[in-house]
Amino acid sequence: METKELKEMLFNKKKNGYSVITDEVKTAAFDFSEGYKNYLNNSKTERKAVKTSIELAKKAGFKEFDPKKSYNAGEKLYINNRSKAAAFIVVGEEDIELGATVTAAHIDSPRLDLKPNPLYEDIELGLLKTHYYGGIRKYQWTAVPLAIHGVFAKKDGSVIDVTIGEDENDPIFVVNDLLPHLASEQSKRPLSQGIRGEELNVLIGSMPFKDDSESELVKLNLLNILFEKYGVTEADFLSAELECVPAYKAKDLGLDRSMIGSYGHDDRVCAYPALMAITELEIPKKTAICVLADKEETGSDGNTGLNSDFLYHIMDDLCRAKGKSTTLALRNSVCLSADVNAATDPTFKDVMEPRNASYLNYGVVITKYTGSGGKGGTSDASAEYVGKVRSMLDKNEIVWQIGELGKVDAGGGGTVAKYVANLGLDVVDLGVPVLSMHAPFETVSKLDVYMAYLTMSAFHKEF
Repeated sequence: METKELKEMLFNKKKNGYSVITDEVKTAAFDFSEGYKNYLNNSKTERKAVKTSIELAKKAGFKEFDPKKSYNAGEKLYINNRSKAAAFIVVGEEDIELGATVTAAHIDSPRLDLKPNPLYEDIELGLLKTHYYGGIRKYQWTAVPLAIHGVFAKKDGSVIDVTIGEDENDPIFVVNDLLPHLASEQSKRPLSQGIRGEELNVLIGSMPFKDDSESELVKLNLLNILFEKYGVTEADFLSAELECVPAYKAKDLGLDRSMIGSYGHDDRVCAYPALMAITELEIPKKTAICVLADKEETGSDGNTGLNSDFLYHIMDDLCRAKGKSTTLALRNSVCLSADVNAATDPTFKDVMEPRNASYLNYGVVITKYTGSGGKGGTSDASAEYVGKVRSMLDKNEIVWQIGELGKVDAGGGGTVAKYVANLGLDVVDLGVPVLSMHAPFETVSKLDVYMAYLTMSAFHKEF
């Protein structure tokens, strides 16, 4: 055998996806991205993502799940967990004890949450105090147009939806930064302290209620505006969930339009493909489940995160209705933890180990383990399960790669995989590589997004 042929057979060489896909696949990838951009624009918070996801599922024939009923093969169901997490189920032909195919993504993203007592006035400007949510680089959130999303839950039990800053005619909000002319002392701070948490104050107004001798007239005017629009008082902030997120829309990025720039790719870039894949299923062999979870960016705790019994309860409800064993069903189930990995940035490639890094346009990334340092905080998928996933990807001509989240001592991160693994399922992380992860504006490849969708579709059909 010639040297070149032997290398081709034995070496593992990564290839740019555009060098192997057909024009038809490229067109399909670009078309799929249009739906994804719409999803991003309508799903900037976990509450909005749940609402949008259920609307899409209903159009595909999904009905609300009743745990007291038994369902037949092909029936399509959804579960709304407190409007902040959701699950979608297509009942399979096989006995549930033989297991299910589960895709699990998260729909929360880093952002600025309002504190319980957020509104204040200082030198006749109205501002909101925030507590950042998830891992952010705080300096990135200054001088960025912001929108406010969320709810006021009033004492009478009513819940008032709030969205300000998304419509073209809406005002927007901003966290101000210090001008460079006066920032000599601030510039001496380490980058992580360039902007401190208590400096992430959102400017929302400057006009006093009227000219009289009372104090805090700007604050009064702002509260009066909120009262007239939503019927709320300052005390209603105590039982509110209000989030500040970037106000701009998802856009094509690059002269070739090959990428998408947006807020919230992590992890809606995996949630949308997983959702689309399950909504298009007819009658799978195994019961198919797609879980869209909350709270991943803060550790997956709480009753809408996957460190709860949310997934266990879904499986238990399905099993009890058929008189089957939940333990056996979980033990025989398999999962793709659909979460992103860090794409290699040529400007900052020194934090990556190039042989084990992921790259834009090289397809979905298998991340065998996450964690940090000595694999701390990871489930570390078995070789046997990774081998099965490899086989599925190659069989379906899906462009894929394998990668770690940076050099061993550079840092690390976590996903929901370990919480799924704790229930006894085989699970591995698989998702889309992202540039500028956790920034207010992240970048992904259209090709990689489409490959994620093809992977989720094949997974439910073949495992």
